[in-house]
Amino acid sequence: MNRQKLHESIINNSQMTFARSGGNGGQNVNKVNTKVCLQLPVSSIGGLSEAERIRLRIKLAAIINAEDCLYLNVDDERFQEMNRKIALERLENRILQALIIPKKRKATKPTRASKERKLKQKKIRSEIKKGRSKIF
Repeated sequence: MNRQKLHESIINNSQMTFARSGGNGGQNVNKVNTKVCLQLPVSSIGGLSEAERIRLRIKLAAIINAEDCLYLNVDDERFQEMNRKIALERLENRILQALIIPKKRKATKPTRASKERKLKQKKIRSEIKKGRSKIF
C-alpha cells in the first residue's frame, strides 16, 4: 500500500455534497449547509493492491452503498470547511484501519508451576469451606 497515493486519491476522487445539519449552531443550522456527505468509489482508490481492495470491501461493507462507493456523513462542527477536513481524515483512517491484518494468536499451554499453584489454591479453598461445616 502506498500511503501517499492513497491520500491523494481520496482528495482527488471524493465527491462531497452538503446538506443542512442539526445540532449546535442555533437558528443558523436552518440556513446553512454545513453537513458533509462524502462519497468515494472503491475502484478509484489509488495505492492499493487488488487483495487490499477486496479486504477493504469486506471490512467496510457497512459504509459501502449499492454503487460500490464508500459513504460517510459528518456534521460534527458548525462550519462546512471543518466538516470537510474531518470527513477526509475519518475516511482515510477507516481505510487504513481496515487494511491492518491482525496477528494470529499462538495457542499456549499453562506451565507446570501455574498448574501446581492453581491446585494449591483449590486445596486451600477446599479446606476453608470444610472448616465452615458443622461438626457432628
